[in-house]
Amino acid sequence: MSLKSGKGAHRAPSRLRSPHAIGALGVAVTAAVLATLVPATASTTDPDHDAGTDPAPASSVPHPERDWMGSTIARHEKAGPGAAPAATRAAAASVEGVDVSDHQGSVDWAALWDDNVRFAYVKATESTTYKNPSFSAQYNGSFQQGMIRGAYHFALPDRSSGTRQADFFVSNGGDWSDDGKTLPPVLDLEYNPYGATCYGLTASQIVDWIGDFTARVKERTGRQPVIYTATGWWKTCTGDSAAFAERNPLWLARYAATPGALPAGWETHTLWQYTSTGPLVGDHNRFNGSLASLKALATG
Repeated sequence: MSLKSGKGAHRAPSRLRSPHAIGALGVAVTAAVLATLVPATASTTDPDHDAGTDPAPASSVPHPERDWMGSTIARHEKAGPGAAPAATRAAAASVEGVDVSDHQGSVDWAALWDDNVRFAYVKATESTTYKNPSFSAQYNGSFQQGMIRGAYHFALPDRSSGTRQADFFVSNGGDWSDDGKTLPPVLDLEYNPYGATCYGLTASQIVDWIGDFTARVKERTGRQPVIYTATGWWKTCTGDSAAFAERNPLWLARYAATPGALPAGWETHTLWQYTSTGPLVGDHNRFNGSLASLKALATG
């Protein structure tokens, strides 16, 4: 609004002297002041949340850099008897691997290779707002060292639909190629790092969410994703569903000398995260089979 006025004895009355103008200006000033005091809705509502669902989270993901595969397991489940990294080193019938995220930063892949590590999984995404800033360096670094590698998604089922999170994952590192060096995508399902154990969802809602995610990944990549979980969480939050055992390989989280009991339906595990305190990177895993079988899993 221009504040300039013409000169002369017969000039029009100033707009600022008009009671209507003053009233309008007062409303505008009040609105401007309130806008500085009350944040816009977009800044207080999680942009990742599906519109129309209830309740909406109050904010976006607070600390995705602290949410790595198994980051909630040790806080909720006690380590098994005799659990120790030295007691669970890879045997002849298994293959040693690691999983990493931005938490590890720069990884010494050569040292891991010398320690007989032959595969690696790298966190790619969380929900639909977080992309691991170290993903490319870690994913490509393991590949250049000669390891078979893959990507995983840290799920937050209360934030958005399984389909949306699957799309975000596949578009940001979770794709798969039939090159013999890329492992199937992984869905990381574990205790909620931000609240209720089961994300405030019922068992049937969790099962439906997993079904949507896995179906979308299969549609876009041609591969059924591996499901990473702990038996305790699975029983509590899915009602120990057996719906995925026939088509989705199991990656079991249990820090113990043996894998222990499996979730319903699965007769065996494909991968086992047996410690979070292993050498060099912390999280160490075993593939349940030979190196040739691991390569076959990568080939699909």
